[in-house]
Amino acid sequence: MRVALGHVDEYDERTAAFAQQLGLAGVQLHTPANLAGADGFWSEAELKALRERIEGDGLRLEGLENVPAAHFALIQRGAPGRDEQIENYQRTVRNLAASGIPILGHHWMPTYVWRTSMDAPGRGGAHVSSFHLPDTAAGNALAAYKLTPDDPIDPPLTAEDMWSNYQYFLDAVLPVAEEVGVRLSLHPDDPPVAEPLGGAARIFTSPAALVQARDRAHGSRAWGLTLCTGSVSAMAGAANVTEVIDLLGPGGHIAYVHFRDVRGTVPTFSECFLGEGNFHPPSILRRLHRVGFDGFVIDDHVPAMVGDVATWGNTSSEAYCSRGRAHELGYISGIVDALGIGS
Repeated sequence: MRVALGHVDEYDERTAAFAQQLGLAGVQLHTPANLAGADGFWSEAELKALRERIEGDGLRLEGLENVPAAHFALIQRGAPGRDEQIENYQRTVRNLAASGIPILGHHWMPTYVWRTSMDAPGRGGAHVSSFHLPDTAAGNALAAYKLTPDDPIDPPLTAEDMWSNYQYFLDAVLPVAEEVGVRLSLHPDDPPVAEPLGGAARIFTSPAALVQARDRAHGSRAWGLTLCTGSVSAMAGAANVTEVIDLLGPGGHIAYVHFRDVRGTVPTFSECFLGEGNFHPPSILRRLHRVGFDGFVIDDHVPAMVGDVATWGNTSSEAYCSRGRAHELGYISGIVDALGIGS
């Protein structure tokens, strides 16, 4: 396995230098502002230009995740216009292949990630995000990381709706991904609660549900899991993380890893520094190695330390290149080196 700089919302000279200074060889980008997608899809020209820019800095573009919500929302909702969005998504997949980019991650949360606090107290006074389900009741303000749709979801989307819409999406895009050699990677729900949030049920909230997602791909090698260890840890702790690794790792179904952790589980948890959460980080990385995982591991949400600008919802590289992120990447890299499991 290898460690890469992840969740980069805008690639620029500063993020390139940050990756280089940390001794990393690759980057993964999250809905990067570098891509305009003006016609409802990412064009081959802009994708190729981005990859070549990154390679010109001596780095590798490991993959992309999450097309803009405006390109994807109707697909998730099963709303009128989804077939046009699917056609554009297929174009994006073909263009990724033509540009030499192997992975496109996606999530299945029409109302995106929810937190009820963005500045909960962490170790030593660091700022972390937290979630407390009772605080999501109607009328209570939510943290800014929640994406509020332009139009309300009414009637609400049931679990049956969400599964049906996901199957429709898979049936349409997996054949294209297989044809051109791009892997589509699913992120678990965050937070992984059974209760609907913002009018949409959440379905990827357990190891069994992630296995069902794999099964609904009917054996396609184009389907993969983005193993977000923090989201899975929030389900029911360390046992769920190891269960997912054991269920999906041996078959090569884990495409890449978001490596973070939380303290507590739903309905109440808070993010934290690696090593003080629900699981033992070296044990998880060793387990991934033992089941044959040979992909890339990236940093994910990190605490804001002394001198840091809070990074959530802020795409500026100044906020992104933080002490908290450097600590997390150094921690992961140190474990990989110490265990001798790096590529």
